[in-house]
This record gives sequence, C-alpha cells and structure tokens, in this order.
Amino acid sequence: MRAFFIIALLIAGYWHCYAQKNIRDKHITNQQERMVFKQWSKNKFTPTSGFLGLNPEYLLTWAWHPNYPKKDLRPLSAAGPQSQRLLLVAAMNSTENAYKLQADTLRNTVLSEAVSYSGDLSVSDPLWLLYYRHEFNPLLEQDDALILNGLEHKVKEYLIRTGILSWYLEESQALEQRLEGARVTTLDRGSRIIAYHRLLNEYRKLNATWENKKQRAKLYLSLTETTNRIKARDKSLAPKTGRTDSQIADDILSKSKL
Repeated sequence: MRAFFIIALLIAGYWHCYAQKNIRDKHITNQQERMVFKQWSKNKFTPTSGFLGLNPEYLLTWAWHPNYPKKDLRPLSAAGPQSQRLLLVAAMNSTENAYKLQADTLRNTVLSEAVSYSGDLSVSDPLWLLYYRHEFNPLLEQDDALILNGLEHKVKEYLIRTGILSWYLEESQALEQRLEGARVTTLDRGSRIIAYHRLLNEYRKLNATWENKKQRAKLYLSLTETTNRIKARDKSLAPKTGRTDSQIADDILSKSKL
C-alpha cells in the first residue's frame, strides 16, 4: 500500500511538470509578433496553402477568413487603433496648448489693460514715479499757512487785503482736485499722461503769475512809499502864507506887468 501511494505521487508530479511545460506554437508566436510589433507579412501566415492550395489545415484555418491576411490589423500600425489614439491624444494636446496660450494671452492683455486703466494702480506708473510726482510735489504737499513765509509784513498785508492770496489758494486747490481726479479715475494711460501734462503746464503758469504778483506788490508798495515821502517833503517846504497857488500866480503876473 505504501509503495502504491509513492508511485501515485510520482505519477502526479510527472503530469504536473508536463502540464507546466511551455508550449511553443509557431502559429501563435507569429500571430503575437504580428499584433504587437513586427511587420504584417502575408508570407508568415501559417499553415500555408500547400501544393495547389490543397492543405486541409490551411482550408480549415483561413478559408473562413480569406481577407484576414491581407489587412494590417496591428494596433500600432499606421492606421491601427492605438496609433490613431496616440495621434488623437497628440492633436488634443496641441489644441489644449493652443487654448492655454490664447488664455494666457488674454489674461496678460486683461492684466496690462487693467494696469493701464485702473486708477488704483496709477501711483505705480513709471512716468508718474520718475517725473510727475516730483513736479507736483509742491502742490500735493502745499501748506496754506506757510505760503507767505519769507515776505515782508507789509507785502503780506497787501496780498491778503487785495485778495491776491485768496485767488492763489483757490486756484491751487482747484488744480490739486483736478490732479487727484486724473489719478483715481478709470482712464487709459495715454489720456492720464496727457491730463498730467496739461495740469503741470497750468500749475507752472499759476506759479509764474503768483511770483509776478508778489514782485509787483513789492514794487507798488515801494513806489507808494517813495511818493508819500515826496509829498511829505513838498508839504514841509511849501510857504505857510495861507494863500493859494492861483493867488500867488496872480501876484507874480501883476508884478511882472509893472
């Protein structure tokens, strides 16, 4: 009984090893090579037709599929499904990149236009930072209480009395408000720069007029003081006879006739 059991185990092991043996069928190998990577060759379709096409294995195999050897059915062939899928993926990637490039272009365009138009970002404009901010700095930081510093007391009183100071303050405040409006308004960059240029010209003209009025005020007060001194001197030199100029002239004429 023991010997029979050992013999049974040996037979079972032999059949197991035989079942695990690799099966190498050239027909299956050819088909696998055709479908995966090798050329689709009609000459490698086995079994062959044989003498006068009378091979029964050929008839049993390919008679039911006469067009199969003629069609290239490799997935990676030029017209294969996998090749078409790869081409479709490449085309979709190209389209996606084109859409992405267009979207990025639109985004950059929108950002550049937002920077150019937005009044909130006008303070970062290079031309404002490099030039106009320094030119408008006296106007933006103007202190009304210190405008008359450095002038003589009589000139200050004259400018205040005649309303010249009030005129200058009103004009400078109006310019400052217009400048602030040009800075915060949503406007294209070119129009904003033109507005800066016009306001700067007006500000320079206003300052030139203001300086001219101060100089004229000094000159006027100086001439007034000189005139008053001359009048006072003439009065001190005039004879105190109580007679008018016409009476004195008549006396001189009457004496000349004699």
